[in-house]
Amino acid sequence: MKVMVAGGGGREHAIIKSLKKSNKIDKIYALPGNGGIASDAECVDIKATDIDSAVDFAVKNGIDFAVVAPDDPLVLGMVDALEEKGIKCFGPRKNAAIIEGSKVFAKNLMKKYNIPTASYEVFTDASKAVEYLEKTSYPTVIKADGLALGKGVIIAQNFAEAKDAVKSIMEDKVFGKSGNEIVVEEFLEGPEVSVLAFTDGNVVVPMVSSMDHKRAKDNDEGLNTGGMGTIAPNPYYTKKIADECYGKIFVPTIEAMKKEGREFSGCLYFGLMLTKKGPYVIEYNCRFGDPETQVVLPLLKSDLFEIMLKISDKNLKKEDVQFMDKSAACVVMASDGYPVSYEKGFEITLPVPDKNEEIYIAGAKKKGDKIVTDGGRVLGAVKVADTLKNAVDGAYALAEKIHFDNAYMRSDIGKKALCAKVEE
Repeated sequence: MKVMVAGGGGREHAIIKSLKKSNKIDKIYALPGNGGIASDAECVDIKATDIDSAVDFAVKNGIDFAVVAPDDPLVLGMVDALEEKGIKCFGPRKNAAIIEGSKVFAKNLMKKYNIPTASYEVFTDASKAVEYLEKTSYPTVIKADGLALGKGVIIAQNFAEAKDAVKSIMEDKVFGKSGNEIVVEEFLEGPEVSVLAFTDGNVVVPMVSSMDHKRAKDNDEGLNTGGMGTIAPNPYYTKKIADECYGKIFVPTIEAMKKEGREFSGCLYFGLMLTKKGPYVIEYNCRFGDPETQVVLPLLKSDLFEIMLKISDKNLKKEDVQFMDKSAACVVMASDGYPVSYEKGFEITLPVPDKNEEIYIAGAKKKGDKIVTDGGRVLGAVKVADTLKNAVDGAYALAEKIHFDNAYMRSDIGKKALCAKVEE
């Protein structure tokens, strides 16, 4: 079968490397892919958001199956457009992708169906938002309604910061139309957990839990990024909490979407906060997380493509998804200065990974027979091991063998997980 994967980051590289293990796939195309993905798939110079060109390519090249990985094309309706041409897809349709495309929709859905989430208010008028913020308690969370490259969330420590946040989002339009509406919500405390789940719209099967490291600097300091590293499984996510999340959050969310006439099929990402009152939903994503995918998929024992086919056919069963009883760690190597400004174009030298190692390329391009940096997050060094400590140590050992000028990485990925004191 011919498979097309829309997207061009580290997440897509992880998906493509997993798909390559299937004997049902003859050829994989990546739209647009990147300099590292080019070693594992044929890259086609079509942006993931160029729906018309992507559909045209799929039809002309006899694509049998499409995996739409990033949020933008999902929210724009790439799956709908491909399915109209008879091409099977993995990913939600436009009316279901709104669960990430609009934070207002997501919050209202949770409220309507009693899915635990932080209390909140919605504003379309900046002055009314500021009026409300004069009376609220701090810290408080302010979110742009729409997609904002993972950067549309501001935690304000006081009224002055909150007022500035409203101005920048709603008046200065730093996130464009995504800031026409905002959510102001209660600040929650506790360990954060990411759980990706496969679902065909009826059955939902959670994957291994993970822990992201969003801040640019060690000790969770510095600016928010797209993610500087991940570990899996997350030690805070015990079996007891997993069972609670399944019954109170995962199944109710899938059922709520179905009742709303927005059946969700694909990968649904649950961003959770484990508070003293129990698990709460911080956010939904309508796709595989990045860089969570880079530690979750290496632990998958089952054939990823078989799972995707079963989801497309509305035939998913719990036993179709099996994971190894191991740990994985991903250390992101970035261009120094990310996420603000950084230089590009430096040659990358890569070692040959061992059996339990992976290097997923995110921001790089081909330059002749070389591969050079071409983004903020350049790559992820991943290690699978029997223990979390060995996985973390192995990921750092692999990263040390990778070289490019201006490289930067956090030195404490997995530290918080390794220090976790958890009661079952």
